[in-house]
Amino acid sequence: MKLWGGRFTKETNQLVHNFNESLSFDQKFYRQDIRGSIAHVKMLAKQGILSEKDRDDIIRGLEGILEDLESGKLTISTDSGYEDIHSFVEGTLTERIGEAGKRLHTGRSRNDQVALDMKLYIRDEIDELDGLVEGLLLELLEVMEKNTETYMPGFTHLQKAQPITLAHHVGAYFEMFSRDRSRLSDIRRRMNYCPLGSGALAGTTYPLDREYTASLLDFAGPTLNSMDSVADRDYLIELLAALSTISMHLSRFCEEIIIWNTNEYRFVELDDSYSTGSSIMPQKKNPDIAELIRGKCGRVYGALVALLTTMKGLPLAYNKDMQEDKELTFDAVDTVKGCLSLFTGMIASMSFRKDVMEASARHGFTNATDAADYLVNKGVPFRDAHGIVGQLVLLCIEKGIALDDLPLEEYRRISPVFDQDVYEAISMKTCVDKRQTLGAPGPEAMKKVIAVYRERLMAQRED
Repeated sequence: MKLWGGRFTKETNQLVHNFNESLSFDQKFYRQDIRGSIAHVKMLAKQGILSEKDRDDIIRGLEGILEDLESGKLTISTDSGYEDIHSFVEGTLTERIGEAGKRLHTGRSRNDQVALDMKLYIRDEIDELDGLVEGLLLELLEVMEKNTETYMPGFTHLQKAQPITLAHHVGAYFEMFSRDRSRLSDIRRRMNYCPLGSGALAGTTYPLDREYTASLLDFAGPTLNSMDSVADRDYLIELLAALSTISMHLSRFCEEIIIWNTNEYRFVELDDSYSTGSSIMPQKKNPDIAELIRGKCGRVYGALVALLTTMKGLPLAYNKDMQEDKELTFDAVDTVKGCLSLFTGMIASMSFRKDVMEASARHGFTNATDAADYLVNKGVPFRDAHGIVGQLVLLCIEKGIALDDLPLEEYRRISPVFDQDVYEAISMKTCVDKRQTLGAPGPEAMKKVIAVYRERLMAQRED
């Protein structure tokens, strides 16, 4: 069934139909299409455009279709001849209730109908994504709370730099994913205006109450320009940009987990349930989940670039090109949801080799800056202190030991300023504990930040 056949004298070529149809993918928002139609007929009846009997028959018919789709009693087939989910729902409704079903589309175009369906669908998906990001944040917070004194090397240029804690390192990702969550919230707020009633592009002559329809569908209000309403895909571009950023953050974290999981680092032990083996090498335990999440980042980027490219040359108002938004967005949303779920499970089941992390920090000379600061506090100019500690590091490399293990006489041979208290000054605990400014890795500073994070998550949940 087509909603536009009256003006045509020939049937659509089958290849054209196959190329043009969207039912194969837009059936994904059948719930939103039915919900929007129920709100629409309620508004039509309120305005006297539709009788109360027709309203009740249509609503009962739509609710029956929804119930049958949910139970599997009714299925959506691309062989049915319907072009899209809108024609499927309307056609099925008319088959079931008769003439009243043909009045469903009064005062409405597929242009504003699909704009509505997509907004309702994306709004629901943003809420799901928000819950998944929240779940990840809670898991990261658990790791942080347990590891405020788990010492490890901090890196720059992938070179060991200064000692930090695992809580501090994970806290950096907590900040990233917190910003991701706020971006999702911003997008939801900005997009939450109802396009229904905009018609094809110029509104309608029917006396619609767009404010009422918007309120029934929990929108902040109706959109204010009918052309923009049917041609706007900004919110999808914003969403794909936000999903790309989430994917990038997941990819960065996965990259580190992959490195930490190597035999050379051994910082983490991945749970067997989130690892795979080799078909030929029996000793292998591969971080395939982390690698796949890292790899799927490019897929999400591709959706963003594709939609930006699709939209860049389109004149107002609606163009069929915009049908390309759906599969791209559906795939990106599903991909990121899957990645967030798997990543959170991987983190929750992963164990950390605290002893190996601390040993790596010690043998990576991450306390060299603190050794220089020790000399500065004894009156040695920093530039001289820097050179002295550089000589000490070179000596330790030759001996294959850490600064902590170098005998005091060797320290004093290079600079007589060193004394027994140098070992306390350069211990991992002292190096970290001294860093107590807000945002630093010191345990007390970290505990304050963790409390702020916990309070923020609770406040967001109450909102």
